[in-house]
Amino acid sequence: MQPLYLFGLASRHSQWASVRQAAIAGNIANANTPGYKAVDAAAFDAVLNQTQLNVARTSESHLAAPSVDVPTRTLSAKDAWGVNNSGNSVSIEQEMMKANEVNSSFTLDTTIVRTFNRMILASLK
Repeated sequence: MQPLYLFGLASRHSQWASVRQAAIAGNIANANTPGYKAVDAAAFDAVLNQTQLNVARTSESHLAAPSVDVPTRTLSAKDAWGVNNSGNSVSIEQEMMKANEVNSSFTLDTTIVRTFNRMILASLK
């Protein structure tokens, strides 16, 4: 079993949620664009499994943070709740539900970091 780095995990989850939030915002912005196909970020567990956690040293005194590249996917017509006459696959209701999931993700990350920060501060006292 490998050690679990909760601050790093929460940071990566926040980065993933930011990418998903940008995809949702783009879908909502293009809700009236004819022929636009909705996109969504890949699931977080799939992104985490393919992320390399190796830290590369750029100098003896510097460390480079690993970058997270979150792939997005185009949603097919079967993923959408309905297709407009214009061929657009964006459902505002579905995007609002996804936005609520992203909000819950940010809240979870903030709670994890706050809780473990308090625990570390309590252990230092």
